[in-house]
Amino acid sequence: MKEIGGFIEFERYSDNMLHKNGVKLNCGRNCLAYVFKVKKISKIYLPYFLCDSIEKICKKYNVKCNFYHIDEKFRPIINDIDVNEWVYVVNYYGQLPREYMNSLYEHHHNIIFDFTQSYYEMPIKNAVTLYSCRKFFGVSDGGIVYIDTSHFESLEYDQSFERMHYLMGRFECGASAFYSEFCNREKEFENEPIKFMSKLTQNILCSLDYDCIRKKREKNFEVLEKYLQKFNRLKLAKRDGPLMYPLWVHNGKNVRKQLIEQKVYIPILWPNVIEKYTRSYLEYDMAENILPIPCDQRYDEDDMLTICYLIDNFMKERTV
Repeated sequence: MKEIGGFIEFERYSDNMLHKNGVKLNCGRNCLAYVFKVKKISKIYLPYFLCDSIEKICKKYNVKCNFYHIDEKFRPIINDIDVNEWVYVVNYYGQLPREYMNSLYEHHHNIIFDFTQSYYEMPIKNAVTLYSCRKFFGVSDGGIVYIDTSHFESLEYDQSFERMHYLMGRFECGASAFYSEFCNREKEFENEPIKFMSKLTQNILCSLDYDCIRKKREKNFEVLEKYLQKFNRLKLAKRDGPLMYPLWVHNGKNVRKQLIEQKVYIPILWPNVIEKYTRSYLEYDMAENILPIPCDQRYDEDDMLTICYLIDNFMKERTV
């Protein structure tokens, strides 16, 4: 029987969540694992410029990996792919043009599009497309996959209440005190089985004002582009609800260090690329020197101007 009475619980929301029509699973990497099982994939081409968690999933599900390079516009450099082989294409920072991705899919249908860095981009029609919720919103887990076939109707629902501690801790105490807990939670996903997205995470995602969040991200991105494009080796296009502002400079490693000293935390998204490959790889340069500047809904124009001021000073010092 349904419980009635007792203490008041977390509020329940019913507004539509973005990507409600996708298959809602417990994390982005398990969306890929789900695709492997549904499509019975045995071989895939991955970009060198990628986090090692994807390669680990491939090994876990006995999927053979080959690798390909990307160019300075993040476009895949792929030749002679067999019609039955699969290709993993990342929409880095949401910067791949829609027309280009459509043409890729028309040429080769066996593509998995990774939109974990472009949540506001709608899926490529009929193509497998993956999303990660926690890169964009204050949830501890959650991933979505668009796919033309599905099974696993007996999947159990994940539970998120024990993962929420570091998010609540950061809200009241700041990021530094809970960073190690965040890292530990991230590592736990390596061993998580495929489950449906938790009811708590779905509830939070139903409570969000997606349009307001998108506009804040876009406004912050515009401010950064206005003042930082003079330093940027990338020619960026405007995108809906961008993840971050990618600033590619020749001395990114040093600028990152100086920003962190000022409590502006700029990650190396894929340190494994630096550890695994040499400086002769374009991907090494990208991993080391592209600075993913935060531009999300937590911040406003003054925050962006502060970042621009710091970077401008750092770059001037380098030229003196």
